[in-house]
Amino acid sequence: MPSSDVEAAAAGNGKQAVDAGAASSAVESSGTWWQAGFHMTTATLGPASLSLPYALRGLGWALGLAALTAVAAVTFYAYFLVSRVLDHCEAAGRRHARFRDLAADVLGSRWATCVVVTVQVAINVGISIGSILLAADCLELTYSRHAPNGSLKLYHFVIMVALVLAVLSQLPSLHSLRHINVGSLVVSIGYTMLVSAACICAGLSSDAPAKDYSLSASRSERTFTAFLSISILTSVFGNSILPEIQATLAPPVGGKMTKALVLSYSVFFLAFYFPAIAGYWAFGNQVRSNVMQSLLPADAGSSLAPAWMLGLAVVLILLQLIAIALVYLQVTYEMMERKLFTGGKVGTRSLLAPRVALRAAYVAALAFVAAMLPFFGEIQGVVGSVGYIPLDVVIPVVMYNVALAPRRRSPAYVANAAIIVAFVGLGVIGGVASVRKLVLNADKFKLFSNGRS
Repeated sequence: MPSSDVEAAAAGNGKQAVDAGAASSAVESSGTWWQAGFHMTTATLGPASLSLPYALRGLGWALGLAALTAVAAVTFYAYFLVSRVLDHCEAAGRRHARFRDLAADVLGSRWATCVVVTVQVAINVGISIGSILLAADCLELTYSRHAPNGSLKLYHFVIMVALVLAVLSQLPSLHSLRHINVGSLVVSIGYTMLVSAACICAGLSSDAPAKDYSLSASRSERTFTAFLSISILTSVFGNSILPEIQATLAPPVGGKMTKALVLSYSVFFLAFYFPAIAGYWAFGNQVRSNVMQSLLPADAGSSLAPAWMLGLAVVLILLQLIAIALVYLQVTYEMMERKLFTGGKVGTRSLLAPRVALRAAYVAALAFVAAMLPFFGEIQGVVGSVGYIPLDVVIPVVMYNVALAPRRRSPAYVANAAIIVAFVGLGVIGGVASVRKLVLNADKFKLFSNGRS
C-alpha cells in the first residue's frame, strides 16, 4: 500500500491504535525508522554469519556466492512484502504488533495461525538458548586458553550469562533496547571485520592449510551438502519478528520499514560477504562449521592470527550474543505477559514483582536447557532449516497474495508463486539434510558435557 494511503488513514483517525492485545503488554510505538533498522540488524545479524565460509564450502565459489546473493534478495523481498501487508492493514484501521495477529487477520485460518505461533515460538526459544550457550562458549574458550587446567566448566559460564540476561531482560519493551541495539550494530560490524582480517592473516600464514576448493567426489554427498549449505544461508538471514519490530515505529509507519530494511541489509552486506569470502579463501574445504574453530584450534598455542585480534573478536561476539538474546526474549515475554497479565498494564507497580519473577524464571529455564544440551547448535540447525524458510519467505509471500490480491498473471503474482514452490522444496530437502547431519554426529552428543566432545 503506498505510504500516502497509510498517512491519510492515520490523519483521519488521529494516532493509529495498536490492537487491544498490544495495549495490555510491553509494546511501545514511538521509535524511528533507523531505530527499527537497529532492531532488525540485531535480530538478524548474529555469530551464525561465521558459518558462511562453511556454507560456501558445500557449494563452491561461483554457486556459493550466487546462492548467498539470491537468498539475500529473496529475504529482503519477503520482508518488504510483510511490511507492505502491515501497512495495508494499518490503512484499514488494523495495526498489528505481532506476527501471529497479522497471520490471523490476513489468512483467517486457525490452522495457519497455529503454524505461525508454533514456528515463531520454536525459533525464539531456540535462538535464546543458542545465544546463551554460544555466549558461554565464548567465555569458556577464553578461560580455557588462559587457564588450561582451570576448574570452571561450561555450565558455570552458562550461569554467568543467564544472570546478566536475567537483569537486562527486566527492561520493559523491545523499544527500550534501542540504545543497546545501536551498540550492537557497531559490535557486529567490529567482530565481522576482525574475523575477516584474522582469516586473511591465517590464509597468508606459513602454517595455513593447503587451499583446496574442490567439492566431494560423491554425487549424493555433494547434493546433501549443497542443500545443507542453502539452509544455512537462509537461516543466517532469518528474522521471525519483523511485525514486532515494525510495531515499535511511531505511527504512521508507511514506508519507514523499507528504510529500516535498506539500512540493515547495507550492514548485512559488510557483515556477511567479508567473512564468507575471507574464511573460505583461507581454509578452503577444510573450514569448520564455525570459522572461529578454524582460527582457534584445540592447541592453545597454534592460533593462526594475532591473539589480540581473536581475543577482541570473541569479546565482541559475546556482547552481540547478549544483545540478540535480549531482543528475542522481549518478544517471548510479550507473548507470555499478554496471556498471564490480561487486564493490567505490564509496567504498573502491582505487576512489577510478578513480571520480574516470570522473566527470571524463564531465563533460568533456558539456561538449564543450554547447560544440559551443549550440542544444541546442531539441533537448532534443524529448527532453522524447517522454521525460517516457511516463516520468513513462504508465509510472507502467501499473505501478500491474499491481502493485496495481485492479478494472477501479473509479474508479482508469478514471481511470488515461483518463490513459494522453490523455497518449499528447499525447506523440505534442507530439513532432511540437517536431520541427516544430526544423525551422523549423534554419537558425539553427551548431556551436561563441557562442550568439547
